[in-house]
Amino acid sequence: MVCTMALLPLFHRPAHRRTTAARPAALPEDTVSADDEVFLDAPDEHLGPALVAAARGAYGPASRLLAGTRERGAWEDRDGYVLRLAAFARSRPEWLRSWRAAAPDDPDALLVAAQLALDHAWPSPGRAELLREVTPLITAAARADDRDPVPWRVALDHARGSRAGHRYVEELWEAAVRRAPHHYGCHVAALRYLAEIWRGAHRECLDFAERAAQDAPAGSPVQALPLRAAFICLADAEAGELPRGRLDAAADRAIAFSRGLPPAEIRVAEIRNLLMYVLLRLGRHRDALCQARLIGPYVTSFPWERVSDDPLGLFLRLRADAGAGPPAPPSLPPAPGGAERGRRADGHGQ
Repeated sequence: MVCTMALLPLFHRPAHRRTTAARPAALPEDTVSADDEVFLDAPDEHLGPALVAAARGAYGPASRLLAGTRERGAWEDRDGYVLRLAAFARSRPEWLRSWRAAAPDDPDALLVAAQLALDHAWPSPGRAELLREVTPLITAAARADDRDPVPWRVALDHARGSRAGHRYVEELWEAAVRRAPHHYGCHVAALRYLAEIWRGAHRECLDFAERAAQDAPAGSPVQALPLRAAFICLADAEAGELPRGRLDAAADRAIAFSRGLPPAEIRVAEIRNLLMYVLLRLGRHRDALCQARLIGPYVTSFPWERVSDDPLGLFLRLRADAGAGPPAPPSLPPAPGGAERGRRADGHGQ
């Protein structure tokens, strides 16, 4: 772990003053959304029309949506939209081809194309060669708008896939946090790099995530980064004794973050779904049910797809079991072969 520990200090910034915590939202009534009112990976009110237009071959709404995120500096929204648009383009690429043909230097089209190319290369047996071909696209997207941290998140994911050295990754990380010190996507990408390159480095992953959360404003999604690290620990089939106290602390921090936001908030749906999953893995079933209520109708494929081919069905069953209470506490099915499953390796992209 010497290399890991040498890398970690460069993954942190000097501490900033923490902002005042948001007033926690009240828990909803002891009811949950009806099964037929629950949606899997529902788009928000802005992304939905862009996807509908893309299905018809029109790229204009997607272009305007992403341009707006750059104008506002809404980098978290931008990252999520890019991932969803690239995922859509895997099966329906015509609209993106038209967009790139009409505006080859457009920062938004370049970024979606870079994410799509990365997604395409990831599962391929020839991944190493394909990833080399992705590099110019990522570079072009980064140069197209120097303020944007999202190309650097893509670059960090690319570095993980190509097993780049830690010095190169440090340079990417420093470039990312100069643009957005608390960008959640870049933090997740850096955490996944640590977990992938140094398998079993649970303490180092938790160290990185906890320090980042301590530095982040109270309302930042980075507050939930230790939850990601806890998930990595729990997903490691070869893990020995896990640091249970630190895993519980990560869940508690994420619970505080979740309670500070309105119920049924689509923009934090994935964090709440992950929190429910981790709480169930920790045996904290009553806390998991509270998160199920806060999730409302917004179920996300991650993390449920990691242990089931029917993520929505699994969520509904676990929610019902949690609500039933003892003597039959809910349990997650084991992942095949002890390894986590699913197309995405840790939450988004790969």
